[in-house]
Amino acid sequence: MTQPSATRYSRITGTGSYLPPKRLTNEALAAELAAKGVETSDEWIVARTGIRARHFAEADVPCSDLALPAAQRALEAAGVAASQIDLIIVATSTPDMVFPSTATILQRKLGIAGCPAFDVQAVCSGFVYALTVADSMIRTGAASKALVVGAEIFSRLLDFNDRTTCVLFGDGAGAVVLEASDTPGILASELHADGRHVDILCTPGSVSGGKITGDPLLKMDGPAVFKLAVGVLEDVARSVLAKAGRTDADIDWLIPHQANIRIMQGTARKLKLPLDKLIATVDEHGNTSAASIPLALDVAVRAGTVKRGDTVMLEGVGGGFTWGAVLFDY
Repeated sequence: MTQPSATRYSRITGTGSYLPPKRLTNEALAAELAAKGVETSDEWIVARTGIRARHFAEADVPCSDLALPAAQRALEAAGVAASQIDLIIVATSTPDMVFPSTATILQRKLGIAGCPAFDVQAVCSGFVYALTVADSMIRTGAASKALVVGAEIFSRLLDFNDRTTCVLFGDGAGAVVLEASDTPGILASELHADGRHVDILCTPGSVSGGKITGDPLLKMDGPAVFKLAVGVLEDVARSVLAKAGRTDADIDWLIPHQANIRIMQGTARKLKLPLDKLIATVDEHGNTSAASIPLALDVAVRAGTVKRGDTVMLEGVGGGFTWGAVLFDY
């Protein structure tokens, strides 16, 4: 009689991140904007967002060049050779080119071939989407060692005449290695989208006939995004906790998408978490979209804040309107 196979899980075994060298403080950005006739200040930016600095990639640096060192650091932390990876997913809204995927370009830069490699585009929720897909593929046996990366160069989408958006975003990358395990790592996840809200956060340009059509710069209705974000993040977090059979009290660390400190703190309060359980890197990195969650996770792991055995809630919300959450034991 055939014995039933053991339940298969996935665990995060390594993390990595990378920021481009150019660091731009609020004061430096304000000075650059003033030359364009746009007024802002460190005080104005910090009070509304909690951001004090961000990193911008140079003009000749593609997204895959940010993804590569983040991926390499995650592989090193996991003790996994690039040749052992059998799945690559890159979450990005700022790919190297229209096609092929940034994941395949990263695959080439890692010196490997053969495994599936593809991009996920869910804007600031992209890493949560990508991690959920990788977890599902590992659980079903379609992969055993996955490289999941969030990488963005949002500085190239910004309208530097709009102080309400250009002060918010930065560039960077974060990565994790996710491996098959016989003990639970990722406990539960959930993804959502509501296309009725496409217009409140979008970059409505496209390429046609060798030219850009529409507007290739980021547009955002800040108050509408804020109102939606706080509500859906609480709801999805509670739903994921229920799926995992856990409660608010079981969360050791909350790592939300690093968009705005007020949204992040509001979500923590709704989950009845003390603010010292909130991992925040938005002050130094700004909003790095799909890169923000894995970047913040790596910072926390390398600082010794997030330790083996801790229970971590990841959650993101972004254009689409998309949102989701992942609960895992590290």
